Amino acid sequence: MTLGGYANRMIHVDLTAGQVEIKPIPEEWARKYIGGRGLGVRYVFEAGPKVDPLSPDNVLCFMNGPLTGTEVNMSGRMAIVTKSPLTGTVTDSHHGGWSAARLRWAGFDGIVVKGKAAKPVYLYIHDGQVEILDASAVWGKNVHDTVKYFREQYGEKDLTVLAIGKAGENLVRFASWINENDRASGRGGTGCVGGSKLLKAIVIKAEKAMPKPADREAFREAHQRALAAIMDEKNVTSPRKGGLSVYGTNVLMNITSRMGALPAYNSQYTSFDDKAELISGEWVKEHILVDDPTCHACPVACKKEVEIKEGPYAGLRTESFEYESAWALGANCGLADSATIAQLIYMCNDYGMDTIELGNVLGTYMEATAKGYTNGTGGLQWGDGAKMVELVHKLAVREGVLGNALAEGTERLAQYLGHPELAMTVKGQAIPAYDPRGLKGMGIAYATSNRGACHLRAYTPASELGLIPLKTDPLEWKGKGELTKLLQDIHAFSDSLDLCKFSAFAEGMEEYVAQYSAVVGIPFTVEDAFKAGERIYNLERRYNNLAGFGEGSDYLPQRFLKEPSDRPGSKGHVCELDLMLEEYYKARGWVNGVVPESKLRELEIEC
Repeated sequence: MTLGGYANRMIHVDLTAGQVEIKPIPEEWARKYIGGRGLGVRYVFEAGPKVDPLSPDNVLCFMNGPLTGTEVNMSGRMAIVTKSPLTGTVTDSHHGGWSAARLRWAGFDGIVVKGKAAKPVYLYIHDGQVEILDASAVWGKNVHDTVKYFREQYGEKDLTVLAIGKAGENLVRFASWINENDRASGRGGTGCVGGSKLLKAIVIKAEKAMPKPADREAFREAHQRALAAIMDEKNVTSPRKGGLSVYGTNVLMNITSRMGALPAYNSQYTSFDDKAELISGEWVKEHILVDDPTCHACPVACKKEVEIKEGPYAGLRTESFEYESAWALGANCGLADSATIAQLIYMCNDYGMDTIELGNVLGTYMEATAKGYTNGTGGLQWGDGAKMVELVHKLAVREGVLGNALAEGTERLAQYLGHPELAMTVKGQAIPAYDPRGLKGMGIAYATSNRGACHLRAYTPASELGLIPLKTDPLEWKGKGELTKLLQDIHAFSDSLDLCKFSAFAEGMEEYVAQYSAVVGIPFTVEDAFKAGERIYNLERRYNNLAGFGEGSDYLPQRFLKEPSDRPGSKGHVCELDLMLEEYYKARGWVNGVVPESKLRELEIEC
């Protein structure tokens, strides 16, 4: 390969055959799809879009980007890419911490796993080698005990453990891979795919060995410019300015609730009213915050580690009391007790499951209970934290009829209860913590996300909340289709580099391109980056089209379209999805959600 930056060594694992092969990356793929998310989708495409997600033929990828493990700010992300057992779409889910950097320091760009092992196994990566080893000793353990076991085996120094818990083993459809105890690749059921392959963990032992950029002088200048943007205290949108560094992502709880954009009680309301304060970042900082851990090359430190000091969960510590999780298990379920929310988050990380999907599963079941739709399964009252804890145990091990129904995810649960309208899902995946009646851009972003309802494909609140210079009115639908397309393409590129989303609050395509070009050593323009992002987004959409997601697959739950908000900030508003879709499809050049052959040719997509 003529490109710098890459190790050009991809680990290919066939679990059925018990074989490992190291192969170079096809250079055309690297140039077109960059790395991380984009390159992962290209590898997943090789298994075919119609593959059963839980069959041995499905491919599970753990992918770095060309900037991973370097000095580039916020370059500690890893993308796990596969076909989702929750949605049937292609999915990618990213986590922070140190696993991505250590995989790169070990000399590899990623791992492509296919097949199914005859018995539980783990991958051990060290000294440029990859071994498939027996995981019988940890099969049946949750994540925290699994991490502890491998640290005792290999020592804590220079070690990363990426694992599934009992939720993945029991094929909970929204099971996650958890890195270093509580950094989750949460969405889409990637841990469920791991469980279906009997792959328990990936253990990486590697000393720090920063990759060298191809053009060191250009990189020095580009890196200094990017770092200055992030650290600029005069820039109110910088992730270092106040919010993220001080309160973490949960700084948004009070903001979205006050503006009528926080879904509560399974999205029946758009605010958690005065209860939002009790689970907010401000409350956490004052009462239970104990540390601000960070990821590789990150100057922001958005993670907030908490310790519960009293009550039934006294002594509990968890590192991931974040906005999405606090909302899903809090406001969405009518629960305003931070201690119980922390316990639920801890359980999700230990069992290995997505907090967002879990909160929607429980919220859906709570609304069904309130309306008498429980189908003989008992029920769950709003805000019943003790019962929520009990049901999480049952769900993770698929105990009984109810445990099995909950483990299938929000949409399948609502169908089982006979009331699919209760599921706040798109393409089978539940919504995150933004109500599209109060943040209109999230409506079109949810509807057109290639991995199901998602705020990270196009983080329109960055614009609607004034977190980036491109400020828009959160209650205005006009222009949101074009905005969503723009942000989807930007994030498809940055996810393929693989950089943290929060870098985009300070950096733009110019900073991304300058660093990428210096690392790989080729001329690359902003226009090239936008085209790469558009190509990656269209590649994903092409996969979904071939997987059966044709015309009409971009939609929202009817609640957002027909039930106006009754809370201040968005009172009287619904989401005008059809108008935004028309604008979006025109910007994309799609035909009612389907990529035409002419667009594939324009973007040089060969799949």
